Amino acid sequence: MKKSEKIKGKESAVARKKKYVMYGILAAAGIIVIAIIWFVAFNHVVAKAGDSVGVYYTGKLDNGTVFDTNVNKTPLEFTLGSGQMITGFDEAVAGMAVGEVKTVRLPVDQAYGPYRPDLVVKVNRSANFSIANPVIGDQLTVTNPSNGETTTVKIINVTPSTVTVDANYELAGQNLTFTIQVATIGKK
Repeated sequence: MKKSEKIKGKESAVARKKKYVMYGILAAAGIIVIAIIWFVAFNHVVAKAGDSVGVYYTGKLDNGTVFDTNVNKTPLEFTLGSGQMITGFDEAVAGMAVGEVKTVRLPVDQAYGPYRPDLVVKVNRSANFSIANPVIGDQLTVTNPSNGETTTVKIINVTPSTVTVDANYELAGQNLTFTIQVATIGKK
């Protein structure tokens, strides 16, 4: 065998090795891509009823006023579907993944319900009211003697003989818009 044939044979072997290395790299890259796609497609964890979730939120009224937020604070933690949150908020978080952000507008019936005039009560100060100097805007916790349930009421009017209290939640009768970001999902 001539020297030039030996060199061509070695060059050919080196070229084959480079080709095999390239095929190996491409195969490994393909496997990694397939693994990532599989992981995202089949292990995409979303919040469902019974999960413990942590969320950041900002709540706004229809006029744009922010009534509450926990952004840049500790996430609000609750068990999804347990009744701890208003219906529309629970429904909005269901199906969301960690890091996902959603803005939802909740109509009155999915928020705190309609404003109920029957929850505005005029109380006789001398017979039923134990606060000496009630002030409009003050909130009181009252206990229903028949069932022991406590309710927070707001003083909305004071006269020499009566105090008018409102037991409606302060956001009753309002549509609410929430921007929600899921921070954590804990499976149960």
